[in-house]
Amino acid sequence: MEELQLRVSIDPLTDTDVEPLVILAREIWYAHYPAIISTAQIEYMLAQRYDFATVRAELRQVGLWWDKLTVGKEMAGFASYFLTPVAGEMKLDKLYVHPRHQRQGYGGMMVARACEVARGQGCSRLALAVNKNNRGAIAAYLKHGFSVVADVVKDIGGGFVMDDYIMVKPVTGDE
Repeated sequence: MEELQLRVSIDPLTDTDVEPLVILAREIWYAHYPAIISTAQIEYMLAQRYDFATVRAELRQVGLWWDKLTVGKEMAGFASYFLTPVAGEMKLDKLYVHPRHQRQGYGGMMVARACEVARGQGCSRLALAVNKNNRGAIAAYLKHGFSVVADVVKDIGGGFVMDDYIMVKPVTGDE
């Protein structure tokens, strides 16, 4: 039996993509994070980061990018990244791929896209924060050239903290 080749693309997120993105984010977070953070923190962070108005405002923000990963006709993942106040640095703020599309190279494609945009903006490094207990994501980031440079505990309000590693990847030259 011949395997069907699905069209895969990474494109800028648009206003019409916001509602499907919010739905996808909730589905991905509930598939992944209950083993790492509480349901209360998941709800708090979804409300904080994936509110329709918040995402739409970010789409209009200079120095901030949202991408969608489409596999076939389905939004299968997304990424968001922005220029930081640190000269030469871009932060990969969000990178998610639906579990049924993981381990197919799509996360690496989105990292490469963020690196390409970072280079285009004159950046030399891509930074991110990842929960210290998010072992799968940490392994994936290490595989794609990131290294742990610090660990931080950040109060995000609501009685919650983010207990993260800061990881960095150089973006100059070939990926």
